[in-house]
Amino acid sequence: MKKLSLLLIFPALLMAQEKNTTTVAPKQQGKYDTNKFSQMYDLLATPNMFRTASGAPGPAYYQQQADYKIDIELDDKNSKLSGSEVITYSNNSPDSLEYLWIQLDQNQAKANTQAPLAESEKINQVLPLDGFSSKYLKKDLERGFNIEQVKDAKGNPMSYTINETMMRINLASPLKPGEKISLAIKWWYNINNYRKEGGRSGYELFEKDGNKLYVIAQFYPRMAVYNDVEGWQNMQFWGSGEFALPFGNFDVNITVPADHVIDATGELTNRSEVFTAEQVKRYEQAQKSFDKPVVIVTQAEAEAAEKGFSEKKKTWKFSAKNVRDFGIASSRKFIYDAMAVKLGGKIVMAESVYPKEANPLWGETSTMTVAHTLKSYSSHTFDYPYPKAVSVSAEDQGMEYPMICWNFGRPDENGVTSKEIKNGMIGVVIHEVGHTFFPMIVNSDERQWTWMDEGLNSFLEYLAEQELDSNFPSRRGPAKNIVPYMSGDQKFLEPIMSNSETIAQFGNNAYGKPATGLNILREVVMGRELFDYAFRTYANRWKFKHPTPEDFFRTMEDASAVDLDWFFRGWFYSTDFVDIGIKDVKQYYVSDTPTADIKDVKVRKGRFGFDKGPFVYLVSSDNAEVSASKKKALQVDDVKLLADYVNQTFTAEEKASLKSPKYFYEVEFNKPGGMIMPILVEITYEDGSKQNFQYPAQIWRKNNDTAKKVYATAKAIKSIQIDPKLMTADIDVTNNSWPKVEEKSKFD
Repeated sequence: MKKLSLLLIFPALLMAQEKNTTTVAPKQQGKYDTNKFSQMYDLLATPNMFRTASGAPGPAYYQQQADYKIDIELDDKNSKLSGSEVITYSNNSPDSLEYLWIQLDQNQAKANTQAPLAESEKINQVLPLDGFSSKYLKKDLERGFNIEQVKDAKGNPMSYTINETMMRINLASPLKPGEKISLAIKWWYNINNYRKEGGRSGYELFEKDGNKLYVIAQFYPRMAVYNDVEGWQNMQFWGSGEFALPFGNFDVNITVPADHVIDATGELTNRSEVFTAEQVKRYEQAQKSFDKPVVIVTQAEAEAAEKGFSEKKKTWKFSAKNVRDFGIASSRKFIYDAMAVKLGGKIVMAESVYPKEANPLWGETSTMTVAHTLKSYSSHTFDYPYPKAVSVSAEDQGMEYPMICWNFGRPDENGVTSKEIKNGMIGVVIHEVGHTFFPMIVNSDERQWTWMDEGLNSFLEYLAEQELDSNFPSRRGPAKNIVPYMSGDQKFLEPIMSNSETIAQFGNNAYGKPATGLNILREVVMGRELFDYAFRTYANRWKFKHPTPEDFFRTMEDASAVDLDWFFRGWFYSTDFVDIGIKDVKQYYVSDTPTADIKDVKVRKGRFGFDKGPFVYLVSSDNAEVSASKKKALQVDDVKLLADYVNQTFTAEEKASLKSPKYFYEVEFNKPGGMIMPILVEITYEDGSKQNFQYPAQIWRKNNDTAKKVYATAKAIKSIQIDPKLMTADIDVTNNSWPKVEEKSKFD
């Protein structure tokens, strides 16, 4: 067998003596100029004792801790929130800190903020009346934090400086490694109507009954991150780049009108004080219900409460361990349901709170979707570690915090839900609950790298959606969905590795392209088994820690033994696009005699010598010297040398098991696009059968423009198709077929 296979491949080697030099693709759409298979030493930070070359935390890795004791009160009539907090900050770094940085994200909405000044403007020629009034007639609303005091543990005032959305606490003496410091801050701010003013949190006003539904976040002065990569992450909050936060423990007391229902980050520690005995009993039933939610606060109870506007107050107490932030939802309109989810031997509560306007969609769908998301994400990363996950109905919202998130999507006034609204609501619930994994646990720097949370999370959202329903209309993940963006005007494209505030097409760049890239890695480049193991390794290495892009890139290679530098370099650091085509197809026939173009070709034998024959020859069907009689399917007996060799070398039994190729094709692929990608080929034979081939990206490593493959087949080839299932984000499929498939015009 070995001898025969060499003999049949041998003519292909003859043809391979053509000039084959490495070519450099013209500098086209890509925003980098380098060997596309070179290792990424020029792009990645140097490994060190904090972060290793394998992508794992190093022996000197550290992270700071910020613990909070917070008391807040919600003034429902005036939409005002007042609070006081004690922050205990632990310096676990090897550095002495001369000052501390605290985030004041509400200040992004102040009247004199720099944020709107940094945005280009144009006249909107059509505006709704309230929009015109708000923009041009009304005075600016009083927004942002009002800091009343900052004191040390002894009650002495502390020096501080506020710069836009950041506050520097000037320490009397440096905070040394291993030391802790406590400081007390008192503040208040007016809560925004997010449906009119915008924002990631605020309140929604229900005009018919005068009630408000509050989703409250970024509501307290929060410690910034200090780490080994940047020191203090004190980049201003301009609006797009989200939040970088340290982990800590929270004890939060929330005082609200007595008829409000609250859900929040953490475990409720005084349930019997804030719920009725019957509602507590229902919650206990929910803790044992694994197949469907139990309604704890009913719609009838919510409708009764929303008419009352109680003047009394009630304090809800929550405790959360090892979280990076805190979110709150509060309203007298809330219906509340929950169910239990078993994950890794522990029980997690999936919960939802929503107004009657969200039913029946939310009662039927929200909590079940939360439960599915927890199971799906846990299977791809690690078991969900927190005691609960809450979905809050907040129209026009999609935002996440540890254990709680706000999600849009409601029926119309008649309770009817379109497929688009239902699928959109399911998608956003999966996405926002999923954010508890990325970045609330795998705690990347959102202020710097949006894709590390949005992109990775959008990829897992796609997996969860498809696991829920294989026909779910997922927006992001399938390769074909990113093609319009990848083929767009290069002036409006940036590499994924761009800061959040510099991205022109935020959704495509930070969500869609990285999600698609990960899907291509899983389905095309690495395969599911290798990808899933590496991705799970990354998640477990960096849960409850602060990873960087380098940590992700290195771990994916380290845990899989797949060289991915070419992929990360092209997909994440450039704006190259994928375009692979079929340049030419030639058919060859076996002959005992050479044609003029191959008579003098020498054939290498071994490393140092040349074979002297005898030979059989593969000659092109286009060659004028080839007679019509030879342009037919190969029969071994028709080629005397080959027939003699087979008869002399193999027994009858061995001959029966030999391959019997009758047709020989040389297919030349080209790559008009700059992005490297494996070549996926589907061959259709004349009898209608199909065969698929996949060639790794390394096929381009010595020639960036073209690559050739030879097919020796038992059946004639009818057609050849590249990427038939649209798995590589190829932007131009008109060059993917042989024979070329003519595209119909719109007129046709």
